[in-house]
Parts: sequence; structure tokens; C-alpha cells
Amino acid sequence: MQRDANFLRAWNDAAPDAQPEPEPRLRFRSVWISDLHLGTPGCQAHALLDFLKHVESENLFLVGDIIDGWQLKRSWYWPQAHNDVIQKLLRKARKGTKVVFIPGNHDEFARRYVEHNFGGVDVAEEWVHETADGRKLWIIHGDLFDAVIQCAKWLAYVGDSAYEFTLRLNRWLNSLRARLGLPYWSLSKYLKLKVKRAVSYVGDFENAVAREARKRGMHGVVCGHIHHAELRDIDGILYANDGDWVESLTALVEHADGRLEIIDWSKPPLPAAQPVLVQEQQLPVAA
Repeated sequence: MQRDANFLRAWNDAAPDAQPEPEPRLRFRSVWISDLHLGTPGCQAHALLDFLKHVESENLFLVGDIIDGWQLKRSWYWPQAHNDVIQKLLRKARKGTKVVFIPGNHDEFARRYVEHNFGGVDVAEEWVHETADGRKLWIIHGDLFDAVIQCAKWLAYVGDSAYEFTLRLNRWLNSLRARLGLPYWSLSKYLKLKVKRAVSYVGDFENAVAREARKRGMHGVVCGHIHHAELRDIDGILYANDGDWVESLTALVEHADGRLEIIDWSKPPLPAAQPVLVQEQQLPVAA
């Protein structure tokens, strides 16, 4: 409880950036990012800062697991780069970007503050966003569709510890790869895409979220949680997952005309702020 209070106070009172902001090179109507996991060694905060410096938008949705409260309860870890991310987010809110924070399971403590505003950031349980071409997207983190989280939370904590171990191993492997002149490679992402049970879990999650969006009369759904960026049609419902900033370094963006893209900030050349297009999809025309 005290850690939660300390974090919220730091969030609300974060000092303005002393460094001048570079001119944004990419402008979008809306941006969705999630699963930053600030407060963990696995968070790739410097890449995220680069993204936030070079991308501007009218709307910025923080789709859960922004702060990893589970990890912070076990061991406090909060380097300057993580504080800089919070400062950048608050700066965007102060400069007119509509910033909405939808808590996830790792920052579930923030669900006690739904309908509150911290430093210009609105906290909400969920959100409905209307795209430029009039489509309604239901925005949620997605953990409510995870049977492990809902029915066996102790197992989720065990899985989280195993995941942290995988990330530590991944950092060691990539340190070795860097010395050999090889590019970044995600072990956890590889396992997620290759292990049969993991592939099945991802598919079940996506279908469940899309079904609920249909029941709610939405054209699509935007979520995070499973660290797997995706943009596809599921039985007439647009399913969009913005990925994460631990393994994938991906974001979902909306262009001025309502067109959606997943962009990958892990691919060079980052200095030129030219993200690699992963997927693109135009929302279907209304009947």
C-alpha cells in the first residue's frame, strides 16, 4: 500500500523535462502502447523514450501493465530512465495530448483510482474510441479474459517469476550476440510462437476478446496483456493487440483517415525514427 502511494505521488509530482523536446517526425491521430513493465529490468525504457520523443498524437492510450506492481512489491527497481518515461507521458498530457490509462493486472492497484485524473492522465477501466472513419473500438488490457489470472492467481505469479528468469537469460544471450555483431533476438517471443500450448493460448485469448467485442456491438477491440502484437479480422471483428515494450517494442497507431498500423520500433534505423510496418489494415466499410 505504501509503495502504491509512493508511486502515485511520484507520478503526480514528476518534475518537468529539463531537456528540450526534439521535433516529432511521426504524427498520428491515436497511439496505443501497453505492457511497458516499468519497474522491471526487462523494460526497454530507452527505446520507449526514443519512441515517445519522435511520435506525436492527438490521443495516447496506455493499455495496462504500464507499471509492474508485482515486481516492485518483490524488489524495488526504478532507474532514472523509468522516471523519464513518466515525465514524457505527463509532458504530453500537459501539451494537449489526451492521455488515457487503463490499468492491467500488473498495475491493478491503479484500478482503485478509476475515474480519477493524475497530472492530466485519465484513469479508466475501459474505453470506447471512435476512429476517424466512425468505427468504435473497445479498449481493454485483456487480463479479464485470462483464465489463469482469474481462476488461479498464484499460478500467474509463478508464471511471472519464470518469465522474469527467461528475460534475464535473454539479456545475457543478447549481450553475447551484441559482442558477436548479431542483432537483438527475443527468446521469450520465440518460445511463445513455437511452443504448442503457448500458440493455443494466444489463439484462444484472441478469439475470446473478439467475441466479447461483438457482443458489445463494437467494430473492433484493442488490447495488450499477451505481449503479442497482432492486427487481423476475427469473424468480422477487428482484433488489434499493440504488443509490448519488453520483447516486441511495438505500438498500434491510427492515421488521420482511420487506417490502423502496428509499427515495430526495434528495427533499425532508430535514429531516423522510421519504424518498420508490421501490419496494416483498413477498417471495414459500414453497412
